[in-house]
Amino acid sequence: MNDSSGAGRPAIALTGINLSLGHGAARVHILKDVGLHIRSGEAIGLVGPSGSGKTTLLMVLAGLERSDTGSIVVAGEDLTHLNEDALARFRGRNIGIVFQSFHLIPTMTALENVAVPLELAGDATAFDRAREELAAVGLGERLNHYPAQLSGGEQQRVALARALAPNPAILVADEPTGNLDETTGKQIIELLFKGHVERGTTLILVTHDNALAQKCDRIVRLRSGRIEGVTTRAST
Repeated sequence: MNDSSGAGRPAIALTGINLSLGHGAARVHILKDVGLHIRSGEAIGLVGPSGSGKTTLLMVLAGLERSDTGSIVVAGEDLTHLNEDALARFRGRNIGIVFQSFHLIPTMTALENVAVPLELAGDATAFDRAREELAAVGLGERLNHYPAQLSGGEQQRVALARALAPNPAILVADEPTGNLDETTGKQIIELLFKGHVERGTTLILVTHDNALAQKCDRIVRLRSGRIEGVTTRAST
């Protein structure tokens, strides 16, 4: 099943996406003829059982995994035509990523972790902006702490600040509360949606949490590598 909702040029347009991983007898067809159009500023929840292809689909649309076939157009750029260097530059400019396991650099402070993508982009105000982003997620007093000195919730706040610092057009999050307790997870989700709403980013969120998925504009359900259905949030 393909979904083609959205008027005008979409922020993300996936067409005919197939992806297999592994070799020989161990090769597995992960994504099967997936088509999905996501509007600019929309919040999408990707849901489905383990092994349904949610995270792989997220990696494909973020340019972290290459599909075998199909077209991946993000912010007007066809990612299938970019080499690895160009793809990395594109991600740095356009896509913020929050992982379940934080992915912070352990030898860098919170401030340095957030400043890194800005420095790579040549931003002369990288550290000033990093301070602002950390303050915005409630870590203004923890700038010089290393990841090992921070709680899981604080580490995820640093990761979120890092993802938002370049003001990306697209924010993707893979089970961002998966390693957190319920209370801390709710705080992270509030910050995630606050960043999405205030900055007008397009948000794609992989989650097992149905209540969290319900906060999104549309819920895309995957099963066995295919889009099984799409639900639009009822207007309130």
